[in-house]
Amino acid sequence: MPNDPHSTISDEHAEPDPRNLIDHFKYWKHDAIVAALDTRRHEFVVVLENFAYDFNIATAIRNANAFLAREIWIVGRRRFDRRGAMGTHRYQHVHYTKEEPELLDRFKSEGMRIVAVDNVEGAQSLIDYVWQPKSVLLFGQEQIGVSVEALARADDVVYIPQYGSTRSINVGTASGIAMFSYAGSVLGNPKGWD
Repeated sequence: MPNDPHSTISDEHAEPDPRNLIDHFKYWKHDAIVAALDTRRHEFVVVLENFAYDFNIATAIRNANAFLAREIWIVGRRRFDRRGAMGTHRYQHVHYTKEEPELLDRFKSEGMRIVAVDNVEGAQSLIDYVWQPKSVLLFGQEQIGVSVEALARADDVVYIPQYGSTRSINVGTASGIAMFSYAGSVLGNPKGWD
């Protein structure tokens, strides 16, 4: 068992930590984990617009944790089934709003680039897209996409090219692909925690 000052367990015969955490954070207290993550959070923000399915909200939050988003905003509904997030929502800064236009306008005033991810006409391929560090990744509801009002506020609209017969992929999956694209373009390989 690691000799870590954040450890909550000192007995070498203690039960294993059941949380979905990398080894470095095993046995750390919740607040210590959040504080450590806060020292490395990236400049991108995730906005989930009116998602209809709990699974997609939870998946997007788990993806935001994997790529260490600064924060996540859920537009519309407040409640969702957190089981799909595998506990990662506890380590992220998740906020709720019904005032999406004001939220996007605030981000723009902070110098952030609003990037809507949707497969609408005129969207740019994610393969060729050059991310800016201060970006808002905006995802719309499955089947409906990003709202017209939000698209009007977006600086860029990108889509994920697909090679098979389907027109689109699950928005939870799409969020992970877009965040990975951002990370690959802006962040490079992650630093280890040890």
